[in-house]
Amino acid sequence: MLNKVNRQLEKMMPLITPTGVIIGVLLAGYLKEFSFLIPWIFAFMTFTGSLGSNFNSLKEAVVHPFPVLITLFSLHIMMPLCAWGLGQVIFSGDHFTITGLVLSMVIPTGITSFIWVSMYKGHATLTLSIILIDTLLSPFIVPYSLHLIVGQTVTINPLSLMMGLLQMIVIPSLVAMALNQWTRGKAKTVLSPRLSPFSKMGLGIVVMLNGAVVAPYLRHINMKLFSIALVVLVIALSGYVIAFLIGKLLKQPQGTVIAMTYTGGMRNISAGAVLAVSYFPAPVVVPVVIGMLFQQVLASLYGLFLNKIYLIKDTRQQKVS
Repeated sequence: MLNKVNRQLEKMMPLITPTGVIIGVLLAGYLKEFSFLIPWIFAFMTFTGSLGSNFNSLKEAVVHPFPVLITLFSLHIMMPLCAWGLGQVIFSGDHFTITGLVLSMVIPTGITSFIWVSMYKGHATLTLSIILIDTLLSPFIVPYSLHLIVGQTVTINPLSLMMGLLQMIVIPSLVAMALNQWTRGKAKTVLSPRLSPFSKMGLGIVVMLNGAVVAPYLRHINMKLFSIALVVLVIALSGYVIAFLIGKLLKQPQGTVIAMTYTGGMRNISAGAVLAVSYFPAPVVVPVVIGMLFQQVLASLYGLFLNKIYLIKDTRQQKVS
């Protein structure tokens, strides 16, 4: 029954986050007081999402580091700088919005990227390697990237931010990976099918609670909110396109390109919203929460794009042969 529920929830992924934000905004008065649960629910989601990993993924990354390094370069240098530059042009002087845009790009790649890579026959081991390394580095990359890019205009406590990332992402990931390694994969086989549906429900709850926190900034639709949404959409689209083009230009295999596209385009956006709510003023949260509206929808659309590209390619190869 749980497997059936999980499959249904996977199909609903593009709808879960937008619906969660809308419910959170509408029921903010009732939900906001439960926002203290967000880090705990997110830690559970990270634990569940990491059950498929083990420390062998690190070995793969050491043996074949090039795709990992290129994806990390796109994730944490190119895209944050693009977000900052676009923010400076369109929202000049609005330091909170610019910080929110940059935060949405410096957070680690999304654990759910593995689901999409597996769905479209990408390089699963490479995806796990990127997720694992990016997750472990996040307590250092996120606070210091923010400090370097926007630290002069927004007060950031790197140590506090680092502790939040350790509690929500790194420690649950390491516990799940160690458990999977120690049980020789049995933890994934036994626990993952049982916990995955609750993890996806947890995503909906986290999104709702984050939506409730920033409800005052989302209730009144005006030109600024529309502009933020448009810029967030453009940046999110760019992440996928840049990662895909880098993979193609470097003549990487099909599976590697698919893995780079999803890990380079997706972000642990729920973690970004939790961090924004916990450590920044509310206006910083707005671009991150808006990013939730697009993430799974864009993942679905890019899946169709990749499927079409490689289906055409396979058809042509079959005709030649």
